Amino acid sequence: MGEEGETIATAEENNGLIVDSGETNSTWRAMRFDVSPYRTHHFSKQFRASRNPNNFLKGLKWSPDGSCFLASSEDNTLSLFYLPQDGGDSNGYGVTIPEEVVDSYGASLVVNEGESVYDFCWYPYMSVSDPLTCVFATTTRDHPIHLWDSSSGELRCTYRAYDAMDEITAAFSIGFNPGGNKIYAGYNSSIRVFDLHRPGRDFGQYSTLQKNKEGQAGCMLSTLAFSPTNSGMLAVGSYGQSTGIYREDNMELLYVLHGQEGGVTHVQFSKDGNYLYTGGRKDPYILCWDMRKSVEIVYKLYRATENTNQRVFFDIDPCGRHLGTGGQDGLVHMYDLQTGNWVSGYQAASDTVNAFSFHPYLPMAATSSGHRRFAIPDDEDEDKNNVELKGDENCVSLWSFYVTSEENTSDEHNNGLASNSHNLNVTGEEENA
Repeated sequence: MGEEGETIATAEENNGLIVDSGETNSTWRAMRFDVSPYRTHHFSKQFRASRNPNNFLKGLKWSPDGSCFLASSEDNTLSLFYLPQDGGDSNGYGVTIPEEVVDSYGASLVVNEGESVYDFCWYPYMSVSDPLTCVFATTTRDHPIHLWDSSSGELRCTYRAYDAMDEITAAFSIGFNPGGNKIYAGYNSSIRVFDLHRPGRDFGQYSTLQKNKEGQAGCMLSTLAFSPTNSGMLAVGSYGQSTGIYREDNMELLYVLHGQEGGVTHVQFSKDGNYLYTGGRKDPYILCWDMRKSVEIVYKLYRATENTNQRVFFDIDPCGRHLGTGGQDGLVHMYDLQTGNWVSGYQAASDTVNAFSFHPYLPMAATSSGHRRFAIPDDEDEDKNNVELKGDENCVSLWSFYVTSEENTSDEHNNGLASNSHNLNVTGEEENA
């Protein structure tokens, strides 16, 4: 345990940063979306130093304690960045991007995978103050599921699934259950469940093709999410344009949602678990489903994704009131989840914003951008195959939102607006849809 403590200290002191866990900030002050946020940190140069000239960001996720975030990129790496102690406050003036790109600071840890990263997720009870919980899981092409130590970068465990030919098969999506003791993984028409404490090839397997029932058959299960209210519900999206709702304990299929124009690439429950939001590939709309009815779409939220094959991740703010999402136009759009109406938007990058993620405790968010580019061969200089990029392309940015005054926050809390309640007026939403 002493060695682990030393490893954590080294990781926290890297780059001269003092790690701040957002858990210490127990009082939430509501973010203002009527004013554009300001950029506090920017990272791009280190992603362009790769041997892959066409490297770009593919997504990012904050750690559950808010102390750091993971960014995935096309060169099969995951980069971990700790948040400075001040949370990135730049006195409201923001960070400008100079012509000569300079990163705010370097990654504290870089994990290299063998193949393209399909999905990754944090252990739900991760806390930087407890080294044993500082882990995240990844799944990559032609590889088993890996459990990585986010402090040292060491591989802790491996969870292997085998097909009918007794060959290792890769999961397309992974996620920890709310209890944090199991890893659920989506494969081709099946879900495998691994015990976190029993690495190896032991797992439970459940087919998504149900006898005499409508199921999810013949398709890759591309994304999954658990209800945050311990209701035991699991949502599983597939490239077959369907989303299945299952019971966590026995994987019984409850119902299947149809309506996405493309393969489902992201699913997320509302904070109270009553609503589910789904997004698809080459589909310009995020769909809102009422879990208590599940027969109709409550409303649709637009984003510019109709011409990209990329997965574009969205997120719901900690209050459960607003949803943020990026798109091909480089904009981040904010929507009011009680009405389904557009609230505001701001320019986050000059290329595709493929991930937007709210900080779990602070009035901050992170974005990642980028897409695949193809260089035109030059007869005069055959070795010149690097694509010229601007500072706000293929990058990660941290944003700080302005917050309401303490008086307004107190009033909103008393009115129930700052709680996790998600009481939608279904009649009004259908009109807005």
